[in-house]
Amino acid sequence: MVFFFATGMMKQSDAYKIALARAQANSAVIEAIGSPISQTGIVSGNSNVNGPTGEANLSIPLGRPKGKATLYVEAKKSADIWLFETVVVKIEKTGERIDLKARARQ
Repeated sequence: MVFFFATGMMKQSDAYKIALARAQANSAVIEAIGSPISQTGIVSGNSNVNGPTGEANLSIPLGRPKGKATLYVEAKKSADIWLFETVVVKIEKTGERIDLKARARQ
């Protein structure tokens, strides 16, 4: 029960939502695994937010008709703004890594 609660909390975090939206909108990711992109399987890692500060380290499994991938996220929240250190999608089939960091500051 605690595991599912913790996983649910990670999926409700802004870091999770922002990073997933970036992956879903990225043409290279769409080309590699198809569209629409959705989270599949179990999110792992941690997310700790305390008001305007926090941090998140997440591994988010993605999938669609053409394949699977993993979205890796490392972010810190300061003054109520998420700064993403790592936002990378690794395509399972090819091992290609698509860096989404440049587009993921919010």
